[in-house]
Amino acid sequence: MTSYRVTRRMTKSASSLLVAMILLAATAQAQAQAQCVEVTTQNESIVRRAFDNWIKGGSNIFAELLASEVRWTIHGSGPVAGTYFGLKDFVERASVPLVSRLEGPIAPKVHHIWAVGDTVIVRFDGSATTTSGAPYANQFVWIFRMANGVVIEAEAFLDLVAYQQVVDNNAPRTK
Repeated sequence: MTSYRVTRRMTKSASSLLVAMILLAATAQAQAQAQCVEVTTQNESIVRRAFDNWIKGGSNIFAELLASEVRWTIHGSGPVAGTYFGLKDFVERASVPLVSRLEGPIAPKVHHIWAVGDTVIVRFDGSATTTSGAPYANQFVWIFRMANGVVIEAEAFLDLVAYQQVVDNNAPRTK
């Protein structure tokens, strides 16, 4: 009989401990989910605001969003495809060759922005006029991984043939 009482007490203690552990795990999970929602909302807002500023012509999207040590990968094949290390490297070797051959900035038209945690995906079209007067149009998908309010990794998908045609067939602006 004593053995039964000891076993029953141990079972009640183990059950209480198990319930406490489940409640603790559920609380931690709820806190993590709330934090993920907060990070998601914050990151989406940062990217949306930067694109809104770009659309209005009031900002340099790269300076506004990218960490100085960003790692930016352009997928595909062609001279501009590859991975760039740092904002300066990306701007000098991937952005300037294109934008210097456009009469003005690319006008973005955002179709959608998706965000989950530290990842934000933007699908947009961009258009401009080249220095020779021809139209430039492209479709983009940028995938960002963010930390502390800035993009630390980016992947870009775009029509690299359209990009390269602008670079190959237009003189850079002289102004």
